[in-house]
Amino acid sequence: MIVAAVLCLFLFVLAFLGIAQDPTGTLDAAEGMEVISAPIELFTSMSSLLFTSVMLASFIVSAYKNKTMNLMFSYPIKRQKILASQMAAVWLFGLAALVATKLICYLCIFLGSKRLASPFVIDFSMGSMSFYVQLLLKSAVTVSMSFIALFVGLLMRSSKATIVTSFLLILLTQGNIGDLSLAGNQVFPVILTLLSIGVAVLSVVTVETKDVL
Repeated sequence: MIVAAVLCLFLFVLAFLGIAQDPTGTLDAAEGMEVISAPIELFTSMSSLLFTSVMLASFIVSAYKNKTMNLMFSYPIKRQKILASQMAAVWLFGLAALVATKLICYLCIFLGSKRLASPFVIDFSMGSMSFYVQLLLKSAVTVSMSFIALFVGLLMRSSKATIVTSFLLILLTQGNIGDLSLAGNQVFPVILTLLSIGVAVLSVVTVETKDVL
């Protein structure tokens, strides 16, 4: 809730109070960032991916590192079920949090655009069903990428590696070098989603044969 409120306030100021304009009054943004949905997706996805990766690092990777996973695996329940339930719980919470945050931010900008002018192009329609479908799909892709960070963290038995990997994923998916960016690429998210599903399944399947010690 705090993150959603801060992002909402920041994006409102960015969209309507001129901090994104240069001294001449022209929008100072990289190519592809002239539409208001670009910064909304950028900042909400960044915060969500980092937040979800930290949760996975705290609940799973740290449990291996601190040996508390030994106790959990001593229960008469398959390790795969335990790990899968932990991952699913974080994924569902992360997805719900990201969807709610995006909706709040989009609604804030939508209401503000009714009375205030913005240098950004208001490129979304909250009355369109496709808007909500795309929002849900993009959110699912973003949250799923945290499984890549989890996989790296489990391999290295390091919570720090999980968080660092999430930063690298943010730079890879949301960053740009000049006019070059993968943020608007249609194929790259599909590849990352398939990779995320693959490493998630691999993490669960191999947990039965791994020595927690």
